[in-house]
Amino acid sequence: MEQQQGRTRTLKARPVEDRSVGLWRQALRRFLRHRAGVAAGVVFLLIVAVIALGPVFLVSHDAAFRPNPLELNKPPTLQHLLGTDEVGRDILARLIYGGQISLTVGLLAMIVSITLGVLLGALSGYFGGVVDGVIMRLTDVMMSVPSLFLIIAFSVFMGPSVRTIVLAIGLLNWMGVARIVRASFLSLKEQEFVTAARSVGARSGRIMWLHILPNAVAPVVVAATLTIGSAILTETAVSYLGMGIQPPMPSWGNMLKNAQAVIWKAPWVATFPGMMILVTTLCINFAGDALRDALDPRMKL
Repeated sequence: MEQQQGRTRTLKARPVEDRSVGLWRQALRRFLRHRAGVAAGVVFLLIVAVIALGPVFLVSHDAAFRPNPLELNKPPTLQHLLGTDEVGRDILARLIYGGQISLTVGLLAMIVSITLGVLLGALSGYFGGVVDGVIMRLTDVMMSVPSLFLIIAFSVFMGPSVRTIVLAIGLLNWMGVARIVRASFLSLKEQEFVTAARSVGARSGRIMWLHILPNAVAPVVVAATLTIGSAILTETAVSYLGMGIQPPMPSWGNMLKNAQAVIWKAPWVATFPGMMILVTTLCINFAGDALRDALDPRMKL
C-alpha cells in the first residue's frame, strides 16, 4: 500500500514539474513549425556569423578603411568580390565592418528601449492611479513627436556618434513596449498567484519583478526582436541624412549616402548595402512574427 501511495504521489507531481518548462518547449516546437521564421532566423544567424568572424578570416582592416586611388569604382572581381567604392575601398570589407556598427546600434538601442519600456510599463500597470496617468500621458506626448526629428536634434547638440545614436533611438522607442507591459500587468496583478504573494507579506517590488514580470515576458521578447530591426532602419535613415555614424567609420546607412554621387556610374556601391539592410531587417521581422505566433497559444501553426 505504501509503495502504491508513493507511486501515486509521483504520478500526480509530474504534470506540475513538466508544466514549468512545458510552455517554453511548446513555444519552441511551434516556432520550429513556422518555416519562414526558421529560415529567416538561420539567415540572420549566418549574417551575424559573417559580420563577427569576417575581420578574422575574410577581410582586412586596410581594405575597409584605406583609400586606393588605383581601384576607384571597380566592378566585382575575384580580387574584390563586391567591387570597390568611390575612393577604392573594398565594399565587402566595409559591409562587414559597417554591419558590426549597424547591428551593435540595433542591439544596444533595443536594450535601452526595452529596459525603459518595461520599467515604466510595470510601474504604470501595477500601481495605477496617478502613477499610471502621468506615465501614460508622457507616453502619449512622446508618441506624438516625430522621433526622427528628435534623433537629428540629439545628433546636433551631442555630436553624431554611436553613443548618441544608441541613446537617441533607445530613449525615443520605449512607448510601445511600455503599453504592452502595462496591459499585461493590469491583467496579471488581479490573478490568484499575486493575491497569494500579497497574503504572505511579499513587497510590491518582489511581486512586480519576481511574480508578474516573468509571466509577461513573452510579448516583451517579441517586441525586443522587432525593435532591433526598427533601430537598424532608423540608424540607416539618420546616417543617410549625414547626422548618424560619421566617415571613415562605416555603417550601412552612410555607405548608401556616399554612393549617391556614383549610383549610375557604379550601381553596386549602393546595391549591396541596400540589400544587406533589406535582408537583415526582413529576417528579423519574419523571425519576430514567428516568435509572436509561437508564444501565442491561440495561434494555430
